Parts: sequence; C-alpha cells; structure tokens
Amino acid sequence: MCPHEPPCPSATAPDREAARTVTCHPEQGWSLLCNGVVLFEDTGELLPDGAIIAPHRPTDVPAHTAA
Repeated sequence: MCPHEPPCPSATAPDREAARTVTCHPEQGWSLLCNGVVLFEDTGELLPDGAIIAPHRPTDVPAHTAA
C-alpha cells in the first residue's frame, strides 16, 4: 500500500510512471517506483505481475509528412 498523500497511481493505471521513486540505480539504468513498477532508463517497464511494457519514447511515433 502506498503511504503517500495523495496515493501514487497503481501499477495498472495509465499514469503509473507518476508514482514516486523508492529506489534509484542510475548506474544500472533502473528505478523502483512506489507502486512496484521497475522503470528502465530506456522507458521500458516491468510491472509487479511480471508483465513487460516495451520502451515507449515520444520519438517512436512516426512523423507526419506534409502533402
């Protein structure tokens, strides 16, 4: 359970990355969030249930071409 007020988003919430950082290991490229999500520096995520979220950088969106 999250001790923060207001509570951090759950691991299944769309805004799960907004949870507070509990442990940070920048030399290893990951951080543990309050909701149990492991957030990697490449923006990939490992959820508490073992599910993997692929890296999702804003630059992964295809550019629109002018007509």
